[in-house]
Amino acid sequence: MKYHQINSALFVKNRKKFTAEMKPNSVAVFNSNDIYPISADSTMPFAQHRDIFYLSGVDQEESILLLFPDAPYENQKEMLFLKETNDHIAVWEGEKLSKERAFQVSGIRTVYWLQDFHKILNEMMTYADTMYINTNEHYRATVETETREARFVKWWKERYPAHNVAKSNPILQRIRSIKESEEIDLIQQACDITEKGFRRLLSFVKPNVTEYEIEAELVHEFIRNRSKGFAYTPIIASGNNANVLHYIENNQQCKAGDLILLDVAAEYANYSSDMTRTIPVSGKYSDRQKAVYNAVLRVKNEATKMLAPGTLWKQYHIEVGKIMTSELLGLGLIDKADVQNENPEWPAYKKYFMHGTSHHMGLDTHDYGLLHEPMKANMVFTVEPGIYIPAEGFGIRLEDNVVVQEKGEPFNLMRNIPVEIDEIETLMNS
Repeated sequence: MKYHQINSALFVKNRKKFTAEMKPNSVAVFNSNDIYPISADSTMPFAQHRDIFYLSGVDQEESILLLFPDAPYENQKEMLFLKETNDHIAVWEGEKLSKERAFQVSGIRTVYWLQDFHKILNEMMTYADTMYINTNEHYRATVETETREARFVKWWKERYPAHNVAKSNPILQRIRSIKESEEIDLIQQACDITEKGFRRLLSFVKPNVTEYEIEAELVHEFIRNRSKGFAYTPIIASGNNANVLHYIENNQQCKAGDLILLDVAAEYANYSSDMTRTIPVSGKYSDRQKAVYNAVLRVKNEATKMLAPGTLWKQYHIEVGKIMTSELLGLGLIDKADVQNENPEWPAYKKYFMHGTSHHMGLDTHDYGLLHEPMKANMVFTVEPGIYIPAEGFGIRLEDNVVVQEKGEPFNLMRNIPVEIDEIETLMNS
C-alpha cells in the first residue's frame, strides 16, 4: 500500500461498535472484493470492500472476517482468513499478509489460511443461532455484477437454511456514518492532498490547455503524495460541459473566457475527499461569472452553518432551496411569478440547481448514513451547491467537506483550499 499503516486500535474500536449491536449467539461474515476481469488476462486494479476494511484494516483480495462475540472459546470471537502466501506468490504478485503481519494490521490474533474457512465456519454454525449477512443497501447503489459477498450469501443460505438471518448493513450504516478521530484525520489527509493538486493547477491552467492535461497534473500530484489517485472518476468540465452534471470525458480544449468546473479529489488509505472548484481559463472571471460565483459561495456558506446535530437531511435541503431561490431572484434567472407558480415537487430553483446539497462522506465518496435519522456530531458531509446556466455557456459548483460538531459551526476540512475569487485570481496570475 502507498499509505502509511493505520494504527490497529481504530479497527479494534470499529469491531467493538459492530459486535455491540449484534444479537445474542450470532455470527457475522465479511468478504473482500474480487479482482474484476476486463478481458483476456487483464484486470481492474483491486479495490477493497469498504466494510471488511473498516472492521479489520485488511486491504487485500481473498480475505474473510468472521465475528462471533458469543463464541464458546476466546480465540473464536474474531477470526481472519487470508490467501496463503508463499515464495512463488511473492515473486509473481508481491508479498501478501502473513499471519503476524495481519495481526499488526488488524489487532486480530486468530488468523487462518483461506482453505480452513469452510471447516471452521461449519463448527461456528453448530454453536450459533443467527448469521449476519452483508448486503448492499446504500440508497444510491445499482449493482449488476455479482460480488464475492453476494456469492457467499447465496452459498450460505443454501448450506445453512435452518439458521436465522440478520442484516449487517443497518448497523454499518449507523456506525460508519459517525467518524472516529483517526478517520477524520485520514479524510483530512485526503483533503490536504487534494489541496496540493488544486494549487498545482492554478499555475498550470491557461487558454487552450486540454481537460485531460489538467487530469494528468492532478493524478501526478495525488500519487506523489501517497494517494492511489482519484477518489472517484474526475469531472473536468470546461465551458458548457459544466452543465452536464456527471461529465467525465475530459477530452475538450479549454477556451479563453470560459470557466472550468473541477469536481476532483484524492483518496488516502481508502478514505475519500470530495472537492469542487470552478476557475477561469484566462485567470480572470467576468462580471457575470463573478456574480453567479458569489451567489453559489453564499449558498455554500449558509448551508454549511445548518449542518448541526439534530438537523434532518430532508428539511435541510428545503431550507437550502429557499436560500438558492433568493440568490436566483437576485441574478434575474427566475422571477417572483416563477416562485409563486412553482410545483412544490420541483421548485423553481431546480431549473438551475437540480441536485442535492450534501451527502455523507468517508470510506465511500457517497458514504454510509441513514438519511431519515437526525445528523450527529462527527458525521462528515459535503456541501456542494451549484448554478448551471446552459444558455450562458457555464455552470458553477463549489464543494467543501465538513465535520458536524457537537457545538458551533461545522469544521471545514477544506478550509485551506482557495475558494474566494480574489485568491484564485491572484494565484492564477502570480
